[in-house]
Amino acid sequence: MRDRIRRSLGLPPLAVCGLALLGVPRVLAHDLGLVGPVVNSLLVWIPVAVWLVVVLWLRVPNAFRTLLVTGVVYGVFLAVTHQVLWTRAFDEPPSLGGTLDGVLAPAAESVLFRAVGFLNSVVTGALVGAVTGALGWLLARALPDPRSR
Repeated sequence: MRDRIRRSLGLPPLAVCGLALLGVPRVLAHDLGLVGPVVNSLLVWIPVAVWLVVVLWLRVPNAFRTLLVTGVVYGVFLAVTHQVLWTRAFDEPPSLGGTLDGVLAPAAESVLFRAVGFLNSVVTGALVGAVTGALGWLLARALPDPRSR
């Protein structure tokens, strides 16, 4: 199974997880309020740039597929990290407002917001992977193999 995944992605599963983990410091820094906007931007873009460099350098069979999977794994790491830091990230937990205020019990509201937050993180990771993968696919077609020099 692992060999099939490696052939399909051009990377071992552990390497995909390693690439995805590069995005976790930004989540930690953001949720804990440790950095300002400039450092936060660096923590957003540097991991994505590393993803691109790795797939282009290694000439994986399909950069889009590899980076989409990397993005989904990143999204799961993002979701889990947000869940672990949930109470640190919010001074006051989110709650329904307006006409929905008080409709659900506080515990049910918490479960709802956490579930939506988890799903949102995974979708965000998948979108980051898809956009980066599309760029990687285009660049792989346009650029010569850097190892052939």
